[in-house]
Amino acid sequence: MAVPPNLRFLNPPTISKPPGYTHVIETIGPGRIVYIAGQLGLAPDGRLAGAHGDFRAQATQAFENLKNALAAIGGGFEHVVKLNNYLTDIRAHLPVYRDVRDAYVSTANPPASTTIEVSKLAIEGALYEVEAVAVLPELIV
Repeated sequence: MAVPPNLRFLNPPTISKPPGYTHVIETIGPGRIVYIAGQLGLAPDGRLAGAHGDFRAQATQAFENLKNALAAIGGGFEHVVKLNNYLTDIRAHLPVYRDVRDAYVSTANPPASTTIEVSKLAIEGALYEVEAVAVLPELIV
């Protein structure tokens, strides 16, 4: 994925090197900032993806939902500058989350990211939720 010209990804040498995310992302010039609400691993029929307790299936579906939300505004993962991730069991699921995430985002210029453990999510049985901020070029109409 090519970095859009209105974004700059930085990992200052004065901060420890992050695993799979970028510390600082700067937006330059005109553009559209898009906030995408938290996406659970819900399939279009409203059911959680995969078998009960299948974290990988839920995380993959959540990223597919995020991909579809980005496409609806003419964007892609190259425009994502921030991810907020919520896992119900960070110790058990963090490696799987990272594997799924890396299949979608640029590993050369990954978005800034925060990942935390929460006790529950909005839907019973949900194990993962992701929300995003994207910066797209100015819309010309």
